[in-house]
Amino acid sequence: MLSIYIVCIGKLRERYLKEACDEYAKRLSKYCKLHIVELPDEKIPDKASSATIADIKEKECNNIISHLPKDSYLICLDLKGKQLSSEEFANTIDTLSLTTSSITFIIGGSLGITTRLLGKCQQSLCFSKMTFPHPLIRVFLLEQLFRGFKISHGETYHK
Repeated sequence: MLSIYIVCIGKLRERYLKEACDEYAKRLSKYCKLHIVELPDEKIPDKASSATIADIKEKECNNIISHLPKDSYLICLDLKGKQLSSEEFANTIDTLSLTTSSITFIIGGSLGITTRLLGKCQQSLCFSKMTFPHPLIRVFLLEQLFRGFKISHGETYHK
């Protein structure tokens, strides 16, 4: 069974987001082994200098790198990444599952990810050109994974 890792900065604080993630995790258990690794976010001071921002991004990304599973295909979520339809996303997961036993999705902190971390990833995805809170993106990712597995298995899912 394919292992899916989600390595993300920040804990879910809102109950409704936790419940949504828990529900999709339960639904996904039929299709994959899901592992969510929540890492602490760095505090961003008001009126942070560009050097402080760069330092915070570096710390968060170093923490992500230290928690990446070995030999996993790495996909980061990034505003400059490729946008896919749900069908294309499902096809990507299907194709990868033929050559790897593990896919890791990376959700950086609110300041984004470093070019060093981006360079470690084999692929980058963008869900939208719009800006969303990072906890909500986690729900979007879980929903799209579930939708993708349903598509791949020829099962119906609401549109």
